[in-house]
Amino acid sequence: MKVIVYVEGNSDKFAMEQLFKQVIENKQNQGIEIQFFSGKGKDNQRGGNAKKELLEVIPKKAINILTGNPNSIVVVIPDLYPKNIGFPHTTYDELKAGIINQFEQELTKKGIEDHRFKQRFKVFCYKYDLEALVLASEAQLKTRLGLRKDQNFLISWTIPVEDQNHDQPPSRIVERLFKEYNKKYVKPVDPALIIGQANYQDLAERCPQCFKPFVEFLENLSLPQEDL
Repeated sequence: MKVIVYVEGNSDKFAMEQLFKQVIENKQNQGIEIQFFSGKGKDNQRGGNAKKELLEVIPKKAINILTGNPNSIVVVIPDLYPKNIGFPHTTYDELKAGIINQFEQELTKKGIEDHRFKQRFKVFCYKYDLEALVLASEAQLKTRLGLRKDQNFLISWTIPVEDQNHDQPPSRIVERLFKEYNKKYVKPVDPALIIGQANYQDLAERCPQCFKPFVEFLENLSLPQEDL
């Protein structure tokens, strides 16, 4: 069984591979392969074309993957920010509905009526972007910034971290935070170094709205009965 996860950029890909390293290994031992792939957008372009690719191109590509491998699952995880890329959306529910609509339209064009295709296409998101997990990795973030565990950050943000907004997404807060400490936030290096050292279950509890459902999806993966 293969699970193919599409994220926007290399920052997301490397961070997820590090964060879920043990999960990936455990599932591999169970006969389940999990792979992360990044879109074509550039990491230094906030709101670049990688999100649009995930919203418009990957749903079409997913059908080819699912057709070629009946035991595969395709997952799409774009950032919620910026809003209204590809189609109107400001919330996760609107984003998810729009991507699934793209997928179902493509199924109709291809004359595919098998309901199992829909069950094997999953949509999650980072709210508002990957840096929500950076902010949630508080201890690791302090280490990266050279702070002691008992030191407070020079700037604050809304808690829980998924409650930021489109005007002040987590990525902007993280960039400001690094600047306050005379450092430059470098993608894709810093996200992997910070998030990759955190515990994914801790991050799921701190990001329960959108990230925790993805964690639960990975944890609950199992082989179909006929493959056991």
